[in-house]
Amino acid sequence: MWKTLFDRMMRAMMVRDRLRAEFPDGTTKTYGPEGGELAQVVIRENETLRRLCLNPDLGLGEGLMDGTIALIDTDLDDLLRIILQNRALGDQPGWIRTANNARFHARRFIQRNTPEKSRANVAHHYDISDDLYRLFLDADMQYSCAYFSDPDMSLEDAQAAKKAHIARKLCLSPGQRVLDIGCGWGGMALTLARDFDVHVTGVTLSENQLATAQTRAREAGLEDRVTFRLQDYRKVTETFDRIVSVGMLEHVGVPNYGTYFAKVAQLLRPDGVALIHSIGRSAPPMPHSSWLNKYIFPGGYVPSLSELADPMEQSGLWQTDIEFLRLHYAYTLRHWRQRFEANIDTVRTMYDDRFIRMFRYYFAICIAAFEQQMQGVYQIQLAHRRDAVPLTRDYLYRPAAAG
Repeated sequence: MWKTLFDRMMRAMMVRDRLRAEFPDGTTKTYGPEGGELAQVVIRENETLRRLCLNPDLGLGEGLMDGTIALIDTDLDDLLRIILQNRALGDQPGWIRTANNARFHARRFIQRNTPEKSRANVAHHYDISDDLYRLFLDADMQYSCAYFSDPDMSLEDAQAAKKAHIARKLCLSPGQRVLDIGCGWGGMALTLARDFDVHVTGVTLSENQLATAQTRAREAGLEDRVTFRLQDYRKVTETFDRIVSVGMLEHVGVPNYGTYFAKVAQLLRPDGVALIHSIGRSAPPMPHSSWLNKYIFPGGYVPSLSELADPMEQSGLWQTDIEFLRLHYAYTLRHWRQRFEANIDTVRTMYDDRFIRMFRYYFAICIAAFEQQMQGVYQIQLAHRRDAVPLTRDYLYRPAAAG
């Protein structure tokens, strides 16, 4: 039964390239037209075949993690590229479309990220070990999209450029109070405090990140200008001259976008400026990866601009600038993966082979999303006043004035 369903699924999907699959019973079949690029896989268990038929995204990721799917003369990047390109051109069986539609329409229920659930979601990924992240992030531990004005930039230079680009959009002045929503390990807050003489309050739901950020503030001698809290953004009550949020909106969830932007408006002073940096889709909404939701980012979701437009409008804030960064995150992820692999012997002393295969698939599937699908990073600048920032973008490309 499952082999028959898999056959139907592949015949509908593979319209440009070819996929050769070896099944658990030892038989082999090739799908797709002659002349297309070829990917070859071995499916070792009938249970894996069943999972591929019921939820291809989850089944493929789990099969590769468990070692029940193996690649033959095929690179993982090539496999994912071939699958995504042919899926976009071909068709999917009715049962897959129905399941995807059900998951998509259930997102408002699934993503009801209460403060308690949000904290558990954050702990799932960010509290596993700072030592792991130090092996592949830059020295400042920026775990978000860098800014590559030159594709050949180093990761350190590109992450510094990202912070500088955001700082320009915040139009900072010495002495201002800044809120950093989802401050991570503190790199953005420490940079703004050090280079622009502002006072920054960073909030996070990760205990590991909080401890590291506080230690870094002490070591940098910035405790008088930076405060880090283990706090949900919804519980913040003070007002601020500037608000920055980098890589956090992806964890908010569709049902909470109205709450999020309303809170930004409430916390932002009348002449204030906010900058929201988030992965987004330059296309209509679609279901999020069930594999990523289960293993990497529970409660996570990549929004389309159409899903953010109404809550932003309802907040009463001006959208003073919206920029879409294309391919920058793919470059960032490739740097992370290269560093991860360069330190693989150390990783093996910390985690088992299944975890390593999981992280390899995580990097690969995310690279594929930014290179093959309509996914990038939004930087959304918001303000109460239409003239809170300069009226042209010229100021973004002049050297930032440090305090």
